[in-house]
Amino acid sequence: MADASTDQAPPKPEKPRIFWPGGLSARLLALTIVFAALGGGMAIPAALVAYEREWLLDRVRAAELASMAPDVAPDRVLSDQLKAELLDAAGVEIVAKSVDGVRSLVFAAPRPAPADYLVDLRPRAANLSLFAPFRTLLRREPGRVRVWAEPRFQKADFIEFVAVDTELKRALAAYFWRLVAIVGLVAALAGLLVYVALNLFLVRPMQRITHAMERFRADPDDPEARVRVSGRQDEIGRAEVELHLMQADLKAALNSRARLAALGEAVAKINHDLRNMLTGAQIASERLAALKDPKVAQAMPRLERALDRAVKLASDVLAYGKTQEAAPESRAVRLAEAVDEAALEARLSVRGVKLVSAVGPADQVIADPDQLHRMLVNLMRNAREAIEHQAGRKRGHVQVSLRRAGGFSVIRVGDDGPGVPDRLRERLFQPFAGSGRPDGAGLGLAIARELALGHGGDLTLIENTDKGAAFELRLPGVPAKAAARRLRLGA
Repeated sequence: MADASTDQAPPKPEKPRIFWPGGLSARLLALTIVFAALGGGMAIPAALVAYEREWLLDRVRAAELASMAPDVAPDRVLSDQLKAELLDAAGVEIVAKSVDGVRSLVFAAPRPAPADYLVDLRPRAANLSLFAPFRTLLRREPGRVRVWAEPRFQKADFIEFVAVDTELKRALAAYFWRLVAIVGLVAALAGLLVYVALNLFLVRPMQRITHAMERFRADPDDPEARVRVSGRQDEIGRAEVELHLMQADLKAALNSRARLAALGEAVAKINHDLRNMLTGAQIASERLAALKDPKVAQAMPRLERALDRAVKLASDVLAYGKTQEAAPESRAVRLAEAVDEAALEARLSVRGVKLVSAVGPADQVIADPDQLHRMLVNLMRNAREAIEHQAGRKRGHVQVSLRRAGGFSVIRVGDDGPGVPDRLRERLFQPFAGSGRPDGAGLGLAIARELALGHGGDLTLIENTDKGAAFELRLPGVPAKAAARRLRLGA
């Protein structure tokens, strides 16, 4: 008795719950906003450096204009009150300039404090570092900055001023938050635009494909479950085409499986009665064997083998829903005898479609005798029926030969019929799909190939023209030729 645990189906994966905050659309929107904000944030330090430079240059120009006041004043003398007003208007504490290498103090507040850091704005000096504005912004206590810059209105080496950086820090902070607001707004707008575009061209088509898959899984017969091909030339279009083809193939496979299941159920129902009939036929054959008629004695071994094979086949009929064949019981089999028996069951005859065998009487193959018989019968019967279904034709021949190749015994079964129609070649070995006749079930080649695969070999169509077709049955193993049979006394 089989273990019950082996019959249990594997657990199905839990279906993901898709809701807006965790859906693909929301994730695309969030990622777009984040990346747009990061891109804008990388530009903030450079913008702060440019803003700080312009702010300091404005103070330099104001300090330079204040330094020119003594040149235009009467007697080049300014009162202390006027100096204080000029310094306050320029927003600095000290103004100095350097001419021909000599630095001279122009204005200075009473008791000025020393500068904390230096900023050189001259062209020959290095540009401001990207971290310079943050040095000012992150200072806890107010400091004093010393600035050097080239003059614009007078001839001098440089203009210098010292000022408290409180106002600079306030201006940089205000400008920084304005940049943050602008970057955030641009990132949100960019994210929204990209979200709308991706949602239209990517997410919506993926949702249609997913919805079609879900509906097809729920009901393969639902016509609305088939995905609609939009004709797009990108990956989405390829996914739609492949899903459409997969649904068509799966629908055909499900229909074939349903027909096989129905056939299996019908066979299972008549299995008991069929076995009773065959048992009665066996009893009758045993009574016939008791007769002394030479003709009956000559025909009885073949009749007994046919009945034994039929009883075994009926006994091996699988239960409803089980479609696999029993494992083959392979052994060395004389191929010539198997070919002759299969030809008789396939109704090959000298007056109609006849057998032309190139198999030697000692040639052997490794196979299950009953399954080999079924494979050969199916191939020969198909060949005979193909020949006989040609208009006005009742004669032809089926050729059987054997060769060895790469550790395989290759049985070739060919005919001189009309060949296999091109429309059937791709589905030749599919159940219920490989028959070219209206009265055919399309099971013969499918069963033969399944039996060949069960042996570790294969069945393929190797030749197909309007003058005939040829199949190759490959069986693993290359047995030695059988010994000659001994003649019985009195034979």
